[in-house]
Amino acid sequence: MDALDLRILERLQHDARISNVELARAVNLSPSPCLARVRALEEDGTIARYVTLLDAKKIGITVSVLVQVTLEKQIEPALEAFESAVRERPEVMECYLMTGDADYLLRVLVPDVPAFERFILEFLSRVPGVGNIKSSFALKQVKYQTALPLPLPAQPQKRRKGRKN
Repeated sequence: MDALDLRILERLQHDARISNVELARAVNLSPSPCLARVRALEEDGTIARYVTLLDAKKIGITVSVLVQVTLEKQIEPALEAFESAVRERPEVMECYLMTGDADYLLRVLVPDVPAFERFILEFLSRVPGVGNIKSSFALKQVKYQTALPLPLPAQPQKRRKGRKN
């Protein structure tokens, strides 16, 4: 992956609907080689998919909760069962296996507090092996971003002016 690929990816992360002609112009490339690079990035899996990001509040999803889950036993079958159950729940936006006090950290989005209560009582507390659940409600979203921090391309070294000895 070179600096041109990184510029293409940076631009696509901010506007996946950009036309190939506009993208080529933005990265200073002609359209045909630009399209070939994008297709190569898609084929090798660097570009995994294209999505539409929605404004959660505009569709009535206003409660964001970070949930720490500790399992009774940290054995492979229990981990697999928990992960399989969580993957099926659309309100679980993210799930991470963690180090530290909790085994998992979940980010859950729901329309309101009663919906979160139902999520806990009717689902999460019933997952076999769940031992402890701690929840923290987010009061305000300070930062949200979907674009990955891409590595900066290597910059050519400038020659230093100085005396020769």
